[in-house]
Amino acid sequence: MRKNLLLIIFIWLSSTTTLFATELQLSLNLPQQSGEYHNPYVAVWIENSKGKSVRTLVLWREGSKWLKDIRRWWRKVGRKDETLVDAITSATRAAGSYQLTFQALDDDKNQLASGNYILHLEVVRENGGRAIIKQKFTLNGTSQTFTLAPNPEVAKSIFTIKE
Repeated sequence: MRKNLLLIIFIWLSSTTTLFATELQLSLNLPQQSGEYHNPYVAVWIENSKGKSVRTLVLWREGSKWLKDIRRWWRKVGRKDETLVDAITSATRAAGSYQLTFQALDDDKNQLASGNYILHLEVVRENGGRAIIKQKFTLNGTSQTFTLAPNPEVAKSIFTIKE
């Protein structure tokens, strides 16, 4: 009986940790381009203060041979972890607005520690442009909102941390 009670308490504590985890929200806006248009390849990831990738949030692409075109992400993360690439990849998306929500967890599903991080957003289009946006942020128990600077490949986008 006591073992069952301890097991129930352990499961409850494990689930409440997830329920109260910090939430990351990204309102990503990909503008319509004039002329020949191909859906962009997009990678969004978080690095710690030492420049080490701790979580890939988004990887939108077509065939695997095009992964190298998402250059910064590929050099930092993709070429080192084929299993991760397979686990998070999804199809490219057309121009439009996307509301994305994530828990502040690392790639191993552990809670990100308090501290300084950088959100990276890389967008690449075939026969088109390339954009890399970086946003520094701190996980410190405070909710925050950042407006990401627009450019030809990414319209005004919002990054929010809800703690």
